[in-house]
Amino acid sequence: MKKLLVAAVALFCATAIVVQAQDAAPKKPKKELTAEQKQVQSDMLAKYDTNKDGKLDKAEKSAMTPEDKAAWSKAFPMKGKKKSAEGSTNAPAVDAGK
Repeated sequence: MKKLLVAAVALFCATAIVVQAQDAAPKKPKKELTAEQKQVQSDMLAKYDTNKDGKLDKAEKSAMTPEDKAAWSKAFPMKGKKKSAEGSTNAPAVDAGK
């Protein structure tokens, strides 16, 4: 019985320590948007935000014109995401002089 009680208290203490450590973790501050980004965001929201939730979902982004998509990707470059595979090939380059 004592062993079970000691195990339960140890498990409780370990859980409390983990929860406390997670609460103390510093949070990243949100990046402030530049004036250009704010302008592009407000223009695109006014034009394409059909459900008026203040965000552009996938369906709304897919309705963008190519010019607007280019403006959006210039203002909000994708960091850490894979680029489209259109221009890349996995095959090694062939030397035409050989």
